[in-house]
Amino acid sequence: MPHHVSAKKRLRTNKKRNIANRMKRSTIRSLTRQVREANDADQGAAALRQLISRLDKAVKTGLLHKNQVARRKSRAQKRINGLTASS
Repeated sequence: MPHHVSAKKRLRTNKKRNIANRMKRSTIRSLTRQVREANDADQGAAALRQLISRLDKAVKTGLLHKNQVARRKSRAQKRINGLTASS
């Protein structure tokens, strides 16, 4: 157990941030799954817009690395473009 006040506060804030970050990662995973499992281009495009927004916010807050987000966005876009081409 921490003895200093600042260490106690750090423990509290770390717990809060951990919970928030887990929720954000879970949301990103869910949106990625929606893009991956989209059957038509319209449904996929809507999910893609949400996913890109969440990914950009994750980079801004330091949750994910910018290159990883760029790769995820690229792959998701490629998948939706494939749906559009096959339609």
